[in-house]
Amino acid sequence: MAKIDPSLYLENNRPKPNTGNSSLGKDEFLKILMKQLQNQDPLSPMEDKDFIAQMATFSSLEQMTNMASSFDKFLQMQHTSQMISYNSFVGKEVTWHKIVESTEPGGESAVQTGTGTITSIQFKGDGVQFILADGTVLEPANISEVKGGSAGSGNSLVDASHLIGHKVTWNKEGAEQAAVVKSVSMKDGAIWLQLDNGEKISSSDLIRVER
Repeated sequence: MAKIDPSLYLENNRPKPNTGNSSLGKDEFLKILMKQLQNQDPLSPMEDKDFIAQMATFSSLEQMTNMASSFDKFLQMQHTSQMISYNSFVGKEVTWHKIVESTEPGGESAVQTGTGTITSIQFKGDGVQFILADGTVLEPANISEVKGGSAGSGNSLVDASHLIGHKVTWNKEGAEQAAVVKSVSMKDGAIWLQLDNGEKISSSDLIRVER
């Protein structure tokens, strides 16, 4: 008896629905509204109150989109400010402490302390991490003392000038690039770094600073 090829079964050949992009942004909403206006019944057009309600919805959607975009830019500025402010820690000897969780069931946590020299700083998640010469990774809250002083000047350009002579790392087309800072400048409120390889990058692109 001949066997039927399973690939010919109806359930294996049903067309899969194409759902497309599930996100509905302001552009998609505007296209839907325009289509609705173009294809409405001329004998029974959309009432003014309905049109006003849809336009109000579109306006609210646009405002929320712009607000989200502005918030993202604000977070990026915060990250850049942190990186510039903390660059003065590079090369400094610090005393640190952090809580180490017990590996034993029911065991108590212990406070580990130590000293070391910060060799680099980097972004990690939403914050900054310090890398010590011995490989210890710390967060700003773990630093209890900085020898030699570390306070910033409060002037972003002056703080950024401490990057001169330091090796910095940034992302370029998905790949990490590194070079040494030769000079810094400010334009339209943004800090720009002139590197020894001839490139000029924004301080917002930095992901790591080293000695």
